[in-house]
Amino acid sequence: MTPAVRPGTPGAQWRPGPGRTGTGRAPGHHGEILQGVFLDDAGRRCAGLVTLPLPGPGSRAEFTRRPGTPPRQLTVYPADRTKAARAAALTVAECAPGHREPPCGGELRIAGDIPVGLGMGSSTSDVIAVVRAVADSYGTRLPPEVIARLAVRAELACDPLMLDDRPVLFAQREGRVLEVLGRALPPLVVVGCSLGAGAPVDTLSLPVRTHDDGAVRAYERLRVLLRQAVVTGDVALLGEVATASARRGQELLRHPEFESLTDVASRFGAAGVQIAHSGAVAGLLFDPATPGLRRRIRGCVRALEHRSIPATRVFSTPAGSHPTKEFRSGPAHRRVDRPTRPDTPRRPAPVSAL
Repeated sequence: MTPAVRPGTPGAQWRPGPGRTGTGRAPGHHGEILQGVFLDDAGRRCAGLVTLPLPGPGSRAEFTRRPGTPPRQLTVYPADRTKAARAAALTVAECAPGHREPPCGGELRIAGDIPVGLGMGSSTSDVIAVVRAVADSYGTRLPPEVIARLAVRAELACDPLMLDDRPVLFAQREGRVLEVLGRALPPLVVVGCSLGAGAPVDTLSLPVRTHDDGAVRAYERLRVLLRQAVVTGDVALLGEVATASARRGQELLRHPEFESLTDVASRFGAAGVQIAHSGAVAGLLFDPATPGLRRRIRGCVRALEHRSIPATRVFSTPAGSHPTKEFRSGPAHRRVDRPTRPDTPRRPAPVSAL
C-alpha cells in the first residue's frame, strides 16, 4: 500500500527536523546487453536481463525517520516519487522489528541525474537509494537479496543495481539472480546515443509479448554465448549477442533508426550495438584494443549526427571495477523532463555531453 505522501512546499529549501537520518546512493545503467526469457534452475521460464554499467549518473536519498509518528505519515521531496515512497514504507516495516520499534513515518529527500524514460534505471536507482537510506537510519545495511525483494515490491520489476560489478543474468520481476556469468565484462568503449529523438518509452503501453519454445531456445543460446564472451573476454562475441538481443527487441520497440545504427557500427568497426529494451538509449560497443580507436569514435559520432541520431556520451567500462572513465566533447541532450507515466516525473536531468 502506498503511504500518504505530504509534498514539500515548491521551491522551499528542505531542512531535516529532529530525528534519525540515514543516507543512501545507487547507480544507473546504460540499458541492456541481453534481455529475454530464460530457464531457471528448475526449468521454469522467467524474464531476465543483463545490464551495461554506466559511470556517473545515479540517485541519492536522505531519510529522517520520526519515531512515534504513524507509518503512513511520510513527507517526500519531490512529492511525485510514489515508487520511492512505497520503498521507504516497506523498508521501515522491514527494519523496525529488528530494533524493537514500531514502524514510523518520516521525511524523505531524493535527488538524481539519471534521465527518465530512456531505459537507464532511473526508478530502480531511486528505489534502491531510498531503501539504503532508510536502512541506514536504523544503523542497518541490508543484503542485496533483501534490497532486491523490497525493490520488486515497490515497483513490480527492478534492475540489478543493488549488486556488485559482476555481470549477472537477473530476473527483474522476481528480484533474483539466475546466473553469475563471470567475474567481469570484457573492457568496452561505448559510444552512447539516443533514438526516437529521446522520447520516453511507456513500457506499460507495449503489447504483452509471448515467447514460444523456439524463442526461449534462442535466448538460451544467447545466454551461453554471453557467458563464453565474459569468461574469455571476447568483445566481438559480446557484441554479437548484444546486437542479436537488440534486434529481437525491435519486434516491440520498432526504432526506425535501428538499421542506421547497425550500419554505422559496421562501418566503423564496432563489435555491435546495445539498446535499452525499456527506453531509447543505445550504444555502439568497441573493443579498446581496436586500431585507430579515437579516429573511429570521432567518425562514428559524426556519422550518427549526420543520420539525426544524437550522440550523448562516450565512456569506458574497465574489467573488474566500476566504470570510471568518461570522454566528453560535443553536444549534450536538451534539458527537458521525460516522464514515462504519471508516477515517474522528475526534475530535468541531462545526459552528459560527449
